[in-house]
Amino acid sequence: MAKGDDGHAIARGQRPQRIALITDFGVGPYSGQIRLLLAAAAPSLPVIDLIADLTPFRPDLAGYLLPGLLRGMPPGTLYLCVVDPGVGSERGILALRIGSDWLLAPDNGLLVPLLLQSSEREPALFRVDWRPSTASASFHGRDVFMPIAQRIIDGRLPRATPIQTADLVGAGMPASLAAVCYLDSYGNAMTGMPARAVRDDAVVSVRGARVARARTFSDVPVGIAFWYENAFGLLEIAVNQGRADSRLGLGPGDSITW
Repeated sequence: MAKGDDGHAIARGQRPQRIALITDFGVGPYSGQIRLLLAAAAPSLPVIDLIADLTPFRPDLAGYLLPGLLRGMPPGTLYLCVVDPGVGSERGILALRIGSDWLLAPDNGLLVPLLLQSSEREPALFRVDWRPSTASASFHGRDVFMPIAQRIIDGRLPRATPIQTADLVGAGMPASLAAVCYLDSYGNAMTGMPARAVRDDAVVSVRGARVARARTFSDVPVGIAFWYENAFGLLEIAVNQGRADSRLGLGPGDSITW
């Protein structure tokens, strides 16, 4: 049985109606075990794999996708965010309530871009002090984050300390990042830069290549590289019916300029 499982009661209207997994787990048993345990703990709540192939071990990149991933999603969602290269260490665990949404994440910079870009005037941010009495050293997504999520679903945030954004690891990160943060299965390179921050006539340079803007894929010939505003509002570099990663030699962390 967990020790010290006291905390803050959560008003009924602030309890999650669904759970979304945001991880770098990829294919394998990890998301499946979490989904199964959540299904047993809260069989009436849907559990959705929102994304499972974030850039591994890079919360400093993955965090820049969160604002776009959450944009337009249904309120009342608990986002279980696990990109956790410090698993098993003394790194902190965060609980964040923005509006009617909850997010759980390691304190490693993953939530910082979302907080910096949020229009919420007073997000409720906590460092969760409670831990289950037993947990593996290498799978805290299942053994620590999931039990915390279960308690939030049940209407209680376990023992936690209110903190400010300035108290977080990575608090000095920029609100946006002019670099490749994610490569999707098509080889498109998603950056951490909102497209609206870049002029439409700008030519973007990356890895020695220069690409102009297009509205969408069909606006350029097959095989031509371009940048555009993707469905998440971010600047993305793509090749029409091709792979920008191999064509331009792109990888996570590559800087862009314009």
